[in-house]
Amino acid sequence: MNNAKRPRDLPALLYSSMLRIRLFEERIAALYPEQEMKCPVHLCIGQEAIAAGVCLNLEKRDYVFSNHRGHGHALAKGAPMRPLMAEFYGKKTGCSRGKGGSMHIADRENGIPGTSAIVGGGIPMGVGAALASSLKNDGRATVIFFGDGASEEGVFYESFNFASLKKLGVVFVCENNFYATNSHQRSRQAACNIVNAAAAFDAHGVCVDGNDAMAVYEAARGAVAKARGGAGPSLIEAVTYRWKGHVGPEADYERGCRPKDELMEWIERCPIKRFRARLLETNAMTERDMDAAEASINEEIDDAVAFAKASPYPDASDLLTNVYAAMQ
Repeated sequence: MNNAKRPRDLPALLYSSMLRIRLFEERIAALYPEQEMKCPVHLCIGQEAIAAGVCLNLEKRDYVFSNHRGHGHALAKGAPMRPLMAEFYGKKTGCSRGKGGSMHIADRENGIPGTSAIVGGGIPMGVGAALASSLKNDGRATVIFFGDGASEEGVFYESFNFASLKKLGVVFVCENNFYATNSHQRSRQAACNIVNAAAAFDAHGVCVDGNDAMAVYEAARGAVAKARGGAGPSLIEAVTYRWKGHVGPEADYERGCRPKDELMEWIERCPIKRFRARLLETNAMTERDMDAAEASINEEIDDAVAFAKASPYPDASDLLTNVYAAMQ
């Protein structure tokens, strides 16, 4: 049982976190056709409630390991927009010094040691970090975000087994948006119940509506408490839907990869729209509060874009810097 107190302004924090991710991603989609961003972009528009709900349970020192669709996780964990935006533009001021692009985000100060674009690649990295935390007894929790496609990788089961065996403080968060690139879950998995994997390793598992920010928050609250309390790993399967294509700012239905009516159905279940209605109903926020939050976030994004465009590109001499860790 998690006895940690919920923040008194939790609804406003959840809303602002989701909105910050949405507006940032929408700006990326709008700017991408300018062709100044040379890296591929994998947008998480439609999935914002998961990052917001999970990361609001974390402390700055806790670890987050993400994947190629990781901008929302970084923002929810506290990453500043300026270096994140600069990384999209391949600039020296980027969070990975312009060498990583949108798929390789790092922010050690905010508990993001590094991101792998390999499907499932962040899973063993996160378990390794959790093992280090266990050996050091430093009290950190580790969260690993991955998609439904990564749940089919052997490394997921190997890592989960090891985490359970050693009672590591890991929360596995599967953002199940049904599609691995353009292949639907039904065509890939005999039993579409990813959460059931937890039972195989005698671990806690829960499946939640990934478009319900409060439901995600509560599921993560319990899982993080277990991680901190030495009760071992948990698996959260958060059912959601990405609005944009696997890669790029377009929607997949425009290329005939997904049915348009399926997308329209999920847009009606927009996590931000639903939460906004709940906040207004309960008087947790007013329209004026929401407008002010949006205006502030847009100012932050404007500043980040200006910073990124004005920043220098890396020098040729930077090519081999920060490639290898120094021996100690």
